[in-house]
Amino acid sequence: IVCGYGRMGKILCKEFKANNVDFVVIEKFEENVKDEEDLLYIIGDATKDEILKSVGIKRAKGIISLLPSDAENLYVVVSARFLNPEIFIVARATDEEARIKLKMAGANKAICPYYIGGLRIAQSVLRPNVIDFLEFATGSEFKDIQMEEILVSRNSKLVGKTLKEAKIGEKLRVLIVGIKRADGKIEFNPSADTIIKAEDIIIGIGNSENLNLLSQISIGEKEML
Repeated sequence: IVCGYGRMGKILCKEFKANNVDFVVIEKFEENVKDEEDLLYIIGDATKDEILKSVGIKRAKGIISLLPSDAENLYVVVSARFLNPEIFIVARATDEEARIKLKMAGANKAICPYYIGGLRIAQSVLRPNVIDFLEFATGSEFKDIQMEEILVSRNSKLVGKTLKEAKIGEKLRVLIVGIKRADGKIEFNPSADTIIKAEDIIIGIGNSENLNLLSQISIGEKEML
């Protein structure tokens, strides 16, 4: 569920479409969406429980609140968390104080675009080649090489193996750059002796075909050849 179809909302929805993610937009002003093609939307106030219920908040996997004010985004966070305790919530914040409050209210992620934008501009000057690489790995326009996160299920054959034993790099040509453990701990640049555990999230870089294959192996649908 995407709340707000302003400049950020349009960019977000474009990225979702490029990655074949199903979504619905809640927009207060019809003139912002009436000329959009292939956009599923509802006109309404995203801070109202009945509107959230009408778009399926109780069965949605995630909700992103990009409304103009921190107060509106706070309302969405509180309502969404109450209506669906398991939903993943991302909210826009205008500053650090608002970011902290949104997190306290129940947002999984609270993001300040101005802060992130400023950092990105600074890094583009200080470390331009690093930024070029990150854009290459994460941008939707680059289909050959992508960075992806992959959940390891309990019935995967990868569970209990080291990265060396799993042969992910050797057989799939996927570079594992990090592993996020079930307790939230992140292991950056894991060694070959690192053991893969159930509920790990593997961060890998490779082409889309091999990343999709690794995803199938990680959930137990396929085995490593």
